[in-house]
Amino acid sequence: MTPKLDPKNTALLLMDYQASTLGFLAEARPLVSSTADVAAAVRAGGGAVGFVRVGFTDEDYVGFPDGHIMGDRVKAGRPGMDADSPTTALHEALNVQDGDIVVRKTRVSAFSTTDLHEQLTNAGITTLILAGVHTSGVVLTTVREAHDLDYRVIVLSDACADPDETIHSFLMEKIFPKQAKVLTIAEVQSALPVGNPSR
Repeated sequence: MTPKLDPKNTALLLMDYQASTLGFLAEARPLVSSTADVAAAVRAGGGAVGFVRVGFTDEDYVGFPDGHIMGDRVKAGRPGMDADSPTTALHEALNVQDGDIVVRKTRVSAFSTTDLHEQLTNAGITTLILAGVHTSGVVLTTVREAHDLDYRVIVLSDACADPDETIHSFLMEKIFPKQAKVLTIAEVQSALPVGNPSR
């Protein structure tokens, strides 16, 4: 049964929807389009929308210790992983608006190296709807951390993607249900009030 959502304490979090991560997918356009639609539905229902992106400054690169697996990978990706590179900018089709929560991270989880938890807490958010690229990266780590921070967690199965579809399906079917409710975009849209003016 799909739970009803109270927009006053609900936020949709769109994570790593940027060229540097979307480029690993075979076809990203349908995913971005459907994710933009659900963001519009959450706004129309009175909920909050947040965005997370990953990008690095010179200082961030230096902060990785020698031999760090992620650090070595992102350093090899320069300048495409630089914080001011077009490839780390949020996808323009997502229509970021004034008042949205936006954070830049330098590790995998949306909460790590950001003030996201503080911003959500200040906004009265207790329910998080997660969508992101990649399922085995930012989505997995953020589900775990959001659960430990006592959020009610919902994962949008068709607004997440991974270069390995087998891993994506395994996480959605076997791992995420242990700490989150896994729903489709259509199910979340049906759980939201339409045109709720309360936010």
